[in-house]
Amino acid sequence: MPKTTPLKLFAIAALTVSAGAAQAFEPQGRVECIAPADPGGGWDFTCRSVGNVLEALDLVPASVQTINMAGAGGGVAFAHTVSRRAGNEQLLVAASTATTTRLAQGQFPGMTADMVNWIGALGADYGVIAVATDSEYDDLPELMAALDEDPRSVKFAGGSAKGGWDHLKVLIAAQAAGVDELPRIPYLSYNNGGEAMTQVVGGHVDAFTGDITEAQGFLESGDLRVLAVLSEERLPGEFADIPTAREQGIDALGPNWRGFYMPAEISEDARQYWIDAMDTLYASQEWQDVMTNNGLMPFHMSAGEFERFVTEQIAEIQQLSQDIGLVQ
Repeated sequence: MPKTTPLKLFAIAALTVSAGAAQAFEPQGRVECIAPADPGGGWDFTCRSVGNVLEALDLVPASVQTINMAGAGGGVAFAHTVSRRAGNEQLLVAASTATTTRLAQGQFPGMTADMVNWIGALGADYGVIAVATDSEYDDLPELMAALDEDPRSVKFAGGSAKGGWDHLKVLIAAQAAGVDELPRIPYLSYNNGGEAMTQVVGGHVDAFTGDITEAQGFLESGDLRVLAVLSEERLPGEFADIPTAREQGIDALGPNWRGFYMPAEISEDARQYWIDAMDTLYASQEWQDVMTNNGLMPFHMSAGEFERFVTEQIAEIQQLSQDIGLVQ
């Protein structure tokens, strides 16, 4: 039997490393990003903003196409990903606290968080409660006082399904303000935050519940007035004049993280590629500028830590939903 020399061993090792490198995942052609709502809402913003930065940083070879897939507060997109896109290594799906809320409440029948790959979170978008500029309500305590007197006196509109995160934000604020009969507060569900705000601005609904990034355009146009942001402190920059609920005596917080999941059955190489891509994107100046310009606050978790966070948040929201009578 021929003797294997050290030189031959080195050559074999080099070939092995080369073959392994050749098998490492890199996206090819177009990447898809599913936004689980119609254009104009937070998920749509997440896909389009992240897609633009992925392209700018050359982390994708071509474009990132946003596919709007509205329905069931994200349930249609989740079911589509689980049942029809397993193994698709070039599909990202926008997610947020709204996603974990629906999972916590069992609103995605037969589906659980472990049926997808949680890739990472890229910022937090804080909740707001807003009214049209000519509204009779001057601040959050006035609005809550009206609810306390008659829980059905104020109609709210949001971009999540009934019982979803936008709906929960109103109930969290009302509970903190001491309002009774929380389930009686009217909430109208629309396909996205833009549509919900249009109803408020048009005088068809009394108040909007959503996130600061959704409200930005209507704030700039002067059509909407934010009564409170549900954050620990006032947001920076152009949002600094908006009071928090806390400083108005109502201890309500509503952070909405923004991130992504991917289908099951993808390779470990593909999974790691997208985890690294999200880490690179978050650290970039391009993404920091997007966050600053759109009211996103720092919030970043990579896959392992993010999966644990999702599991814990689902448990917490499940308990909250039980406490305020949304689920048994």
